[in-house]
Amino acid sequence: MMLDLFSLHGKVAIVTGASRGIGQAIAVGLARAGADLVITSRGGLEETERKIVEAGRKCLKVNVDLFDLSRAKDLIIGETMKTFGRLDILVNNAGIQRRNPVLEFTEKDWDEVIQINLKAVFILSQAAAAIMKENGWGKIINLASMLSFQGGYTVPAYAASKGGVAQLTKAFANELARYGINVNAIAPGYIDTEMNKALIQDQERNRQILERIPAGRWGKPEDLVGAAIFLASHASDYVNGHILCVDGGWLAR
Repeated sequence: MMLDLFSLHGKVAIVTGASRGIGQAIAVGLARAGADLVITSRGGLEETERKIVEAGRKCLKVNVDLFDLSRAKDLIIGETMKTFGRLDILVNNAGIQRRNPVLEFTEKDWDEVIQINLKAVFILSQAAAAIMKENGWGKIINLASMLSFQGGYTVPAYAASKGGVAQLTKAFANELARYGINVNAIAPGYIDTEMNKALIQDQERNRQILERIPAGRWGKPEDLVGAAIFLASHASDYVNGHILCVDGGWLAR
């Protein structure tokens, strides 16, 4: 059947930053499509785990801090293989934000954003790809951003990191497609999450954002689930190095 193209039954997926928001929505969505899940965060994964189990799938929680990236990589990949014996899908969702004018932006904030938003994507993707190569199939999905295309305002490190994620996605796709590994990214538009709380509460900026979105509303984390299932499944086996925008038409405007 046509819907079998989107089935994830028998697959194992890792989703980083899965305690809430976009990461939680994607993790639960992949579970409902049939995948077993490994979910990571610094903590607070119980709700996501409950929803995955309610969907009838297995779930492994891994509490890690991506600032200790070497240990986090070994723990995430090691526990995945120990528990499930395979790895089919990696969703690099974990991310942080720091807001300050460029003339006041600190080196510490810069380093932290680049560490979580970009370096962790490289390190985890490299480790996952080594396993996927042996299997001859795999899906790596990165979370890009509208700021992969635009410069933003008071978020220089975030913009740089997400521009880097888009280019890293293409670079990995160029080298890994020959091994049956698809590397793509989802670029969310303005999504109603904790990270965007400051923008939502700023009445003037909120109005400006809504005026530009043809859909006329902020996105919800659940709006990204369909794109994630597509990029995680056989339906996207000939999609490589693509940045899929889920933005309510923001870039079209």
